[in-house]
Amino acid sequence: MLVRMGRVSVLIALIVVQVPVTVLSLCLLLATFALGLVFLFQPQVRLVRGLAEDTRRMVGEWTGSEIASPYLPEPPPPRPGADGMYRSARTLYRSPRVPAWNDRWKWLITDPATWRDDLWLLLDPLVKVGLLPVLLTVPARGLRLYGLWCELLLSATRASRLASQVTHLNRVRDLAAGSQAAELRRIERDLHDGTQARLVAIGMTLGAADELLDSDPAAARALLGKAREASSDTLTELRRVIRGIHPPVLAERGLADAVRALAMDSALPVSVAVDLAHRPDPPVEAAVYFAVSELLANAARHGGADTATIDIRGAGPDLRVTVADDGLGGADPAKGSGLRGIERRLAAFDGVMAISSPAGGPTNVTLDLRRVLPEHWTLPRLPRWKAALVGFLYLTAWCPLFPQGLVPAVFKVFGVEEKAWFLALYLPPPWQWPVIAFMVTLGVTMYVLALVLPVGHTREPGGTENRPCDGR
Repeated sequence: MLVRMGRVSVLIALIVVQVPVTVLSLCLLLATFALGLVFLFQPQVRLVRGLAEDTRRMVGEWTGSEIASPYLPEPPPPRPGADGMYRSARTLYRSPRVPAWNDRWKWLITDPATWRDDLWLLLDPLVKVGLLPVLLTVPARGLRLYGLWCELLLSATRASRLASQVTHLNRVRDLAAGSQAAELRRIERDLHDGTQARLVAIGMTLGAADELLDSDPAAARALLGKAREASSDTLTELRRVIRGIHPPVLAERGLADAVRALAMDSALPVSVAVDLAHRPDPPVEAAVYFAVSELLANAARHGGADTATIDIRGAGPDLRVTVADDGLGGADPAKGSGLRGIERRLAAFDGVMAISSPAGGPTNVTLDLRRVLPEHWTLPRLPRWKAALVGFLYLTAWCPLFPQGLVPAVFKVFGVEEKAWFLALYLPPPWQWPVIAFMVTLGVTMYVLALVLPVGHTREPGGTENRPCDGR
């Protein structure tokens, strides 16, 4: 009770801050649009947004209902054209300062949340005064009502959520495109520096052997032997490049066996634990495989580790991969491109990487990919009484629906005199159609209950987990 009253006191005390901020905000808006002092608009927006963000955080902590920021994403920095000039509308600038200011002005003035914040700031003191009796007498209910008021004007709108999703998808697309370009450059570099150089050397060796074939057959045979050895090394190099593109074992055996093969080829003793009910999609498998490969390489080359462990497991549709080693620690994505490459790979699937690598070790890297595993149809584990009820409904619903409902209705429509064992046909005529309608409704209701009970059981909080039923 004392805590709630303290929160109510804070809300009331904030009126002392909000009133002068409201007056100052109105003066800045008046100077912006009436006097043309447009440079005052951004400070006004920052002032109001700062107060609104503090209120969102405070209401979220006090009421438990988080209020997401509704603001549209900031515009990207202007990029120069082919001529080095920056374009804003139909005007070219040598510096990005003016285009950036124009973009920011347009972003702030066209964002609906800017004006919703101003409306909230203008009305919020009045709402607090109106809620004052409830806040003082029933503080818990008053705080909830105030939270609903803040959620009405300060919560994210559909347009802002959609804009945030579009921005996120654009960022993910850029990361995926950058990762793909980096992979292509790596493959090109491996082919150019390795395989191509070896093939050129083989060609030169065969040319020298051809010249010596008549004058010095022994030297020619020696050169042919070197060419044979070089061709074997080239084939090994080419296979390594192919494995770097997409390992055959990954396509044939799946992620679990591919990671086990990777562990066997590692310079470290690696233990692997895999608990996956279903194979992920091939792009997900490739991303996880190369991420694990990079982490093992880092542990062997830079971490000074003696052993490593890999744990891959699924939790419903989510996939979690943990790679741990007993090395020296100090792994930081800012220090190298390998961990950055892993983040770019995972970003294509909305995956995240968490690193715990204190100085002195050990290093634990966790990769979380949400909703990447296939979801299969499941059968709920019902309590015995509920399972018996569902079975009873399925077994008996046909009786009122068909022989006591639909069939007597057909007999009535076509004037069939046969009554058989149809209950409604033995009743007086005024009661026959109501009884038929009741029987049809009863049968349909029983079938609906038989379908709804298992579904409702799976949605109960704290219920039992579902049992997979996909034939594996």
